[in-house]
Amino acid sequence: MKTIDDVNFSGKKALIRVDFNVPFDENFNITDDNRIQGAAPTIKKILADGGSVVLMSHLGRPKDGPTDKYSLKHIVSHLSSVLGVEVQFADDCIGEDAVEKSANLKAGEVLLLENLRFYKEEEKGDKAFAEKLAKLGDVYVNDAFGTAHRAHASTAIVAEFFPDNKFAGQLLAAEINNAEKVLNNPNRPFTAIMGGAKVSDKIELIEALLDKVDNLIIGGGMAYTFIKARGGEIGKSLVEIDKLDLANELVKKADEKGVNLVLPTDAQIADKFAEDSPTYDGPNDAIPADKEGLDIGPESSAHFAEVIGASNTLLWNGPMGVFEFDTFAKGTKAVADAVVAATERGAFSLIGGGDSAAAVSKFGMTEHVSYVSTGGGALLEYMEGKALPGVQALND
Repeated sequence: MKTIDDVNFSGKKALIRVDFNVPFDENFNITDDNRIQGAAPTIKKILADGGSVVLMSHLGRPKDGPTDKYSLKHIVSHLSSVLGVEVQFADDCIGEDAVEKSANLKAGEVLLLENLRFYKEEEKGDKAFAEKLAKLGDVYVNDAFGTAHRAHASTAIVAEFFPDNKFAGQLLAAEINNAEKVLNNPNRPFTAIMGGAKVSDKIELIEALLDKVDNLIIGGGMAYTFIKARGGEIGKSLVEIDKLDLANELVKKADEKGVNLVLPTDAQIADKFAEDSPTYDGPNDAIPADKEGLDIGPESSAHFAEVIGASNTLLWNGPMGVFEFDTFAKGTKAVADAVVAATERGAFSLIGGGDSAAAVSKFGMTEHVSYVSTGGGALLEYMEGKALPGVQALND
């Protein structure tokens, strides 16, 4: 896979797929610009070389074509300030405005196209649509790791039109390099921390990791399926009844492979799913029928931290509880603290995008871990051993 560091972009117009799917408040102020900051080095490198840039991205999930709330025009001002360049905007991604403005771009200039998903052809991977996009640049760069697991027109198909001029951006290359470091060259002990709501979302990842890790910590809602599977009383806690046998099978596989599978033993137990709910700490296999566990308890937090502290490679994907509510953020915070402490001691820590990235951001710890992935789903699939269409297209 060639990267942008392998080429000088002087006099070239780079068509870059970025992931600017950022969250807004009700006034269209960006509430988290990590994805924009992540793509900035690639854009700035090309501009510094003397090239020009045409940016394409999706935003949200528009159902009925152009919709104001999903327009990328809302990020132009902020993007201009991040790049230090006045960003031009095309009110379509393949229409006359896009064609004309891209044709007139001069060295050092940046054009942002309107939301790709205003066209159904984008998600369908339509070749004719991809060809129209391809005409807007001389070279193609994919820097959108967060969408690399989708075989969409702008992430996989468009690369076909640049057989000798397709490159990975710095962000995408860093994502792959850090994932490879964890998967294929970890300093041991290697510990994976899995959380989130459902075992079913992480089955393939857990099975893949059982061949690689020394310790597998399981927390969050998914832990209750394991607790229930071995006969525990979990009250109204999250559970996947149809996955109880699978949970027992995973425990057995871990044992056979010599993996230390670490499950929580206690929980923060609540009357209801609400931040102001009365709570108490207690064993997570004896939760009353009218109550539910919404975070790991202090005993589990301490045990998890001990395992993390003795590790030299860490992969974290998924929170330990409902961390969006401060009342139930203690377990996730304890894990984050332990990961930071291990990192400062010299361990390598990869935070797997999505809620885990949101958690370290909430606790102000983003700068204190080794790497925070921008792609939740894409990283999961890569870790599972699947080929990512967006990456594959750069290699073909």
